[in-house]
Amino acid sequence: MDKKTTSAPAAAGLRRPRLGLALGGGAARGMAHLGVLRALAEAGIEVDIIAGCSIGALVGAVAASGSTDGLEATFKTFDWRKTLSFFDVVFPRAGLIDGAKVTALVREHLPDTRIEALPIRFAAIATDLRSGAEVVLRSGDVIDAVRASIAVPGIFTPVRAEGRVLVDGGLSNPVPVSVVRAMGADRVIAVDLNHGVVDGRLKRRVRSRKAVSESAPLEAGGRWVAEYRHVMGDLRSRLAAQSAPIKDQFSRWAARGEALPNVFEVLLASVNVMEMHITESRLRIEPPDLLIRPPLADIRFLEFGRAEESIQIGFDATVQALRGWSA
Repeated sequence: MDKKTTSAPAAAGLRRPRLGLALGGGAARGMAHLGVLRALAEAGIEVDIIAGCSIGALVGAVAASGSTDGLEATFKTFDWRKTLSFFDVVFPRAGLIDGAKVTALVREHLPDTRIEALPIRFAAIATDLRSGAEVVLRSGDVIDAVRASIAVPGIFTPVRAEGRVLVDGGLSNPVPVSVVRAMGADRVIAVDLNHGVVDGRLKRRVRSRKAVSESAPLEAGGRWVAEYRHVMGDLRSRLAAQSAPIKDQFSRWAARGEALPNVFEVLLASVNVMEMHITESRLRIEPPDLLIRPPLADIRFLEFGRAEESIQIGFDATVQALRGWSA
């Protein structure tokens, strides 16, 4: 009895601390998570537990299943034409996008398995729309869990599961440090993708107006708007069966060549503001051992065409954050 009692702490002391990774939401900015994972791997840092919210749930689930190489290769092929091809518009239901095509994309990179069968412990964060409660999905179908976590309110239709209506986990826990700790992590690395995003949007608009006035549009302005206009025809054709008022409104958005339709701007800006404040509050209460904040404020919600740039930003930010830090 005494021998077992004294040897257990010694054995525990020799155990490598369990490292958890909390991956925040941020849509296209989530490609930075791929750079974060690559930097951690190159530094020889082994992750034992992953919890992700929204795009962080998608990247985290793929990482927990084995490798993100295929996901990275896929997103590097994205441009605006390919991004908008995933818009299975379903006006006027509980969201603008049904998400079936996004689910199919997720299925290409995730095994059709249960969360508890993944090689690395994983959880996806969602929010119960009726109660507002945080929902931690640690068991069940991994693809369903990811789909619930990415259901941005007003953009993607919610997911029904076990009598609950689930939406984006960013409404309750945008960077799930607390979840990773509850899953047994001794140390936690957190990745916040939305720091400074609201301020960055304002600065970006000022730069865009200046570029247009000088007849020299920026890469993220001139070519981006041209590509956007190019794919509007396809989206308009998909709306042909919708009511006349909806078609007319969508035509006005497309004709003006705006970066995103007004309804998207309003919804996404609202979500960004809310998630940014929730993140700041929760990180003060539940600080990670290492916080990585890649400078991504210039990248829009749907700019998956800038995946390579986002990945590199995530990689560089992680390399810098790891200097002088020991897992």
